[in-house]
Amino acid sequence: MSEFGPGERSDGKLPWGERSDGKMPWGERSDGKLPWPAGKVAAAAFTFDVDAESAVLWGDETVAARMSVMSHQAYGPLVGIPRILDLLDHHQIRSTFFVPGHTAHRYPEAVRSIVAAGHEIAHHGYLHEQPTALTLEEEIEALDRGLEALAEVAGVRPSGYRAPMWDLSWRTPELLVERGFLYDSSLMDADHPYELAVGPRSLVEIPIQWALDDWEQYCYLPDIYSGTIESPRKARELWQLEFDALRSAGACWVLTNHPFLSGRASRAAELGDLMRYVVGRTDVWTASLGEIAEHVRTLGLTPRTITRP
Repeated sequence: MSEFGPGERSDGKLPWGERSDGKMPWGERSDGKLPWPAGKVAAAAFTFDVDAESAVLWGDETVAARMSVMSHQAYGPLVGIPRILDLLDHHQIRSTFFVPGHTAHRYPEAVRSIVAAGHEIAHHGYLHEQPTALTLEEEIEALDRGLEALAEVAGVRPSGYRAPMWDLSWRTPELLVERGFLYDSSLMDADHPYELAVGPRSLVEIPIQWALDDWEQYCYLPDIYSGTIESPRKARELWQLEFDALRSAGACWVLTNHPFLSGRASRAAELGDLMRYVVGRTDVWTASLGEIAEHVRTLGLTPRTITRP
């Protein structure tokens, strides 16, 4: 066993993941545990991206002519959301739903039902526009149009954002700070939330990862996304293994599901069992991302500066 404590070095230099200027570029470690509320050892969040048709319309609006594809996406607001809301209510979980403005306009009652159930509504573009494929002006339009739609339909001003396609642009954080967002959940460089430096200010970053997304497990759309449709039991096993490991690491487990995928009956049944498992670990704080971000902001963490290669 090493004679040095966690993070200590034998050469007398600063611990891994620290710099004399307090900045943290990629390539250095950021695995320090955070204090969680009420003595909890870790945090967990069930989140849902309510893409509906927007996920396949952006970039190719001719897909709207394909009635079967549109019906596959519409399953989310029509069937998936009510089923998921029932699961969340049964397990007494407060969740975060990332809603594109287009979905809010097309399915206002579904979005209002999320608010009525006490869950958080967060921003996910207008037509699920991929930020890195937009000009600055287009990205601003997608952000502001999405804000207007959520205010109009749901009566909310979201504090959280998740980039469509999980593809944050280097300019997005500044645009979010300018609009008063508290947090983002689009990056993948840590197991724990942190403060992301944005000029003199910061955003709380709540990291995600592809292994905790149902798109890779379930999504199959001919000529659009030819993924492999996995067994819900296999998906649940994957997500539960990751939960157990992140719980042991004192970290933050964030699951991302889509109502048009995980709202299907057998998948929702396994998701419900996973919810039961997670809330049964009473040493883990299960909360919305907004609640997690508010807690992280109270910790006074030194913001990390991430620079473009």
